[in-house]
Amino acid sequence: MAEKIATRAAYGDALVELAEKYPELVVFDADLAGATMTKGFMKNYPERFFDMGIAECNMVGVAAGMATCGLKPFVNTFAMFAAGRAWEQVRNSVCYPHLNVKVVGSHGGLSVGEDGATHQCIEDFALMRAIPGMMVLCPYDSHEMRLATEALLYYEGPAYMRLGRLAVETVTDTIEGYRFESGKAAKLREGSDVTIIANGMMVQMALAAAEMLAADGIHARVLDMHTIKPLDQQAVLEAAQETGCIVTTEEANVLGGLGAAVCEYVSEVCPVPVIRNGVQDQFGRSGKAPQVLKAYGLCAEKIAEMARTAIALKR
Repeated sequence: MAEKIATRAAYGDALVELAEKYPELVVFDADLAGATMTKGFMKNYPERFFDMGIAECNMVGVAAGMATCGLKPFVNTFAMFAAGRAWEQVRNSVCYPHLNVKVVGSHGGLSVGEDGATHQCIEDFALMRAIPGMMVLCPYDSHEMRLATEALLYYEGPAYMRLGRLAVETVTDTIEGYRFESGKAAKLREGSDVTIIANGMMVQMALAAAEMLAADGIHARVLDMHTIKPLDQQAVLEAAQETGCIVTTEEANVLGGLGAAVCEYVSEVCPVPVIRNGVQDQFGRSGKAPQVLKAYGLCAEKIAEMARTAIALKR
């Protein structure tokens, strides 16, 4: 069985590994270094680490100022605060002047579990995607997260990246032909009957759903859409043309996120059935993460059910 590592842990390790290679990298946190996993960078590079306290808006403003001096700031807090509380500063102080600041939201989605609806940020994709010029990412596993973190250091401009709290299986480092490229989907499984497009921890659910479908003779293509914006339109178009129907799955509100992005594009260029798996425009609730995810249909069984429905609709 593949090793399970939380993407927030992989991200924290990546910051430390990349720090020497990128001396211009500076890291900000809002009193959550132990949770966002920036604590390793704080320990090893204290002169390049800035704990701003519970002042997320100020943190973004200071990071924007440092970006104008040629530094590469990564600002870190929970997704609820990064995308919610500091949204105005992200929009006006970072994205409007197109500054090189990376906003990193940890503990995104329902898998925050017991912390409940107030901290289960399901709106971050929609909020960040709506800002002009903002790149939006949600990597799947530890290997992909490390690659995404370095890719952001190369990328000049604002970006938002979501991290997960729960550990997920690391599989992308074992898939033949896998490569990470911002804005390009990774095809993890071939298929001709339906395409499942996923991001974040829902990729593992999509792969499990594909196995369930295979047992019934249904061949599901699985796309890891780690970059929501810009969307890999070519991969989506090929999926629509070659499989005839699509299921999207994300640990977020179906309004404004990955599913919405796919629907918007497909409806314009190649209308096919698209069914969106995700949070159906409602708040989360407190509970053990696996139970909460299942209660909201964020599981392999529900994805497989939706895939069968999508296949029936294309007929």
